[in-house]
Order: sequence, then C-alpha cells, then structure tokens
Amino acid sequence: MEFMQFRPGESGYETELAGFDRIVSHRPAAVAAVRSVAEVRAAVRYAVQRGMPVAVQSTGHGPAAAVGGDSLLLSVRRLRGVHVDPAARTARIAAGTRWQEVVDAAAPHGLAPLCGSSPLVGVVGYTLGGGLGPLARTCGYAADQVTAVSLVTADGRLREVTAEREPELFWALRGGGKSGFGVVTALTFRLPPVARLYGGGLRFAGADAAAVLGAWRRVTRAAPEALTTSLALLRVPRDGGLAVHVRVAVAAEQGREPEQGLESLGEELVRPLREAAPAFADTVRIRPYRTVAEIHEDPVEPMPYHERGILLREFDAAAEAALLASAGPGAECADWAVELRHLGGAAGRAPAVPSAVGSRAAAFTLTTLTPPDADSGVRTALAPWSTGGRYVNFLAGPGTERLTAEAYDAETYARLRAVKRKYDPENVFRHGHALPPAATGAQRTAPASATARPHRRVS
Repeated sequence: MEFMQFRPGESGYETELAGFDRIVSHRPAAVAAVRSVAEVRAAVRYAVQRGMPVAVQSTGHGPAAAVGGDSLLLSVRRLRGVHVDPAARTARIAAGTRWQEVVDAAAPHGLAPLCGSSPLVGVVGYTLGGGLGPLARTCGYAADQVTAVSLVTADGRLREVTAEREPELFWALRGGGKSGFGVVTALTFRLPPVARLYGGGLRFAGADAAAVLGAWRRVTRAAPEALTTSLALLRVPRDGGLAVHVRVAVAAEQGREPEQGLESLGEELVRPLREAAPAFADTVRIRPYRTVAEIHEDPVEPMPYHERGILLREFDAAAEAALLASAGPGAECADWAVELRHLGGAAGRAPAVPSAVGSRAAAFTLTTLTPPDADSGVRTALAPWSTGGRYVNFLAGPGTERLTAEAYDAETYARLRAVKRKYDPENVFRHGHALPPAATGAQRTAPASATARPHRRVS
C-alpha cells in the first residue's frame, strides 16, 4: 500500500507540518500524509519495521515537544467525514474531522456534539483528552459519550474498540487516549438532544475586573447544572488592553425545556453578571446550537503560545484576590489569557461506563495562554487552591509532556501505563503527551524513560 511521504527539503513537507499552535517546530525524518485507514496501517508498519517512533497530527492544537530526529509523523488531516444517525442519536467521524463539521451535520436533527470552544479543533485529540466544552456541567465530558473507537495499534492491526470487545483499552482511550495507544482512525459518539441554548459572551473593561470576578464567583456557587460558564482575563489589542470576557451557556438537561422556559431561566442566571458592571459587548441570547463557537470567540488564526493549567478545589474570596493581584488591573502579567472554567455538575460524575478522565473532583480549571518568550506567575499565585492535578487538554508547548502524569491520580496513571504496555510495549507512540509503558520484572524499579528502546535511524 502506497502513501504520500514528504521528507525535509521536499515540496509539501512544511505545509504538512504546520499546525495551529506554532510554539513548536516539528522536524521529523518524514511525514506520511495518509488518506485512508489502509494507508494508516501501512504507514505504521513502515515505521515499526524501520524502528521509527510514530507521532500523529491533525490540526496541531495542543502540541507538546517538537517531533524530530528519526520519527515518522502521520498527518491525518485528509481523513475527513461525518455520518450522523439521527435515530440512534450518534455520529461517526473520521480522524481529521474538525468540530464545526460535526456541529453542522448534527444541527438539522436537533442534536449537539459536545464540542470544544473552538470550531477549528480536531475532534479526535480533543475527545481523547476528555473534551471539556461549553456544555460540560450539563452534559459532561465528550469522552463519556464515545461508544466506539477505531484504532490502529503498533502491530498494524485495526481494532474496533468498544466496552464489550476490549473494555480496558476502551476505558483508557476515553480521557487517557493521548497516552499513545495507537492511531485513532474514527470515533463514534452519542449526540445529546440540544437544538438551542441561551448563551454567548459578556465583555467588560479591565477596570471592572474586581466587580465582575466577584459576581461571577457568586454565580458559580449557586449555579444549577443547566449553567456552564467561564471567565477570562484577556490582554489583546482589539480590546485596548485588559478586558474581562464571561462566557455563558444555559442548556436544558437532556434536551428538556425548563418549566419556566430556557430564555427566562438564562436571563435570571445571567442577571447578576449584567448588573455587576456595564458590558461593552453582550452577545448572550437564545441561539441555535450551530453557533456555539460564538460563545468563546476563540482565535481563528494560527499563533505561537504556551498553554498551562492547574485544577482548583475551590475558588473563594481569597483566591479571587490572589487572581486579581497577579492578573488583574495594574498587574505585571504577560499572559494573553487567564481563564477559569467552572466544573462540577455532569462533569463531576463518573459515567455509566467508566472512563480515564482524571479531573472529576476539581471545582475549576485555571489555564494560562502565554507568549513564547514570557513566563506566567498566575498559577503560582493560585497554587494554594490547587488539587495538585491538571487537565491534559490544557497543556501545550515544550515541557508539557513532562506534566502529563499530573493529569491523573496514581491509580489511573498506573492503570494507563499497564494498558500502554499491553498495546505498545516498545513505546512506538511516544511523542506528545504519551505515557511510557509500565515496566515489567526486573525493570520495574527503573525510571519510566528507561522503558523505551532505542530506534535506528531511517536509511
């Protein structure tokens, strides 16, 4: 089976490598631009036969360390496609599909994929890391909706992974899938029946940060599961300096309209935020789910940034003061964005079929997006409220691969490494946020890095 291959210096090499986050510059020995499942299998076999580590890229959101040396990078962006089954309320998507494609395909049926804040993010990578989106408190993590995964493992075999057929691998892929078990070629997941929501964004001047942050904190303390919200302190030129962006999504649980109506419920929940200070932009309204990307208004142009995050057990008045001191008006803060997301609700409960998502006990995520040449002190300021954990999807840039273990508790981490040992004992898929396979026998006390075998260079 032939597949397109690009090497350094050849036309097409740089185009295939370009991702959304330009914080890393991949320089693999070759790029395999795959167009079918058969080509994925052929590329994996090709790499393993030559002792080449394998990396995978779709859209290039959330990269960790740069891929280089003797590695083969699989570009799956040509594997696109969405099939929605409105009767079963499911969608099956190919590996390179982006979220807006799924949103557009599901919308005519009144169904809502649990997408992320950006419509440009690839479905697979987002879902493998858990998938924390605008409806998290109402519908939970995207990974919890997955019913089947098509996976090519290091032996070149295509596996159809479900709870019944390979339960341990199915558990690991849903939330721990970035640990490097193989190449996902397709996902099947449920689509909650949400046709519309009450949502959008409120933008406030930076001078009102204290008033808005205090109001938002109080709203989250009493928020029903119908409300998912986040707050970001933004330092972007278009807002003339510091701005506060509150993102809101109110949706009826399981698609049922609240008795008093979705709009009236939403207005009641958002009123304290609107009363906190005058907003210079207010897009919060009843909207079709197909416009869900307008809630966060994430950047659409590629850019280089570090992304780091910690999980918080609570966000009280003292934490609020610490955040204002480190990232509010007058603070020497280099971060382009400092974001808090409210967790809990459906995101805090384990699904009927358990998954490896590792952040259920946290109350908030704190995430920073920082320019390449700057450091952030915000996470240090909020460290007293940290659970000690992280959310793997909010880790991007060089060095974040070393933080992957902190996204899971010790038991989950050990279990993921045991699954890795079964399906990728030679650590072929070692790039990004992959975990090393568990050691065996006499190697058990060796450092994790010692479990990877040396690979010979491509001839």
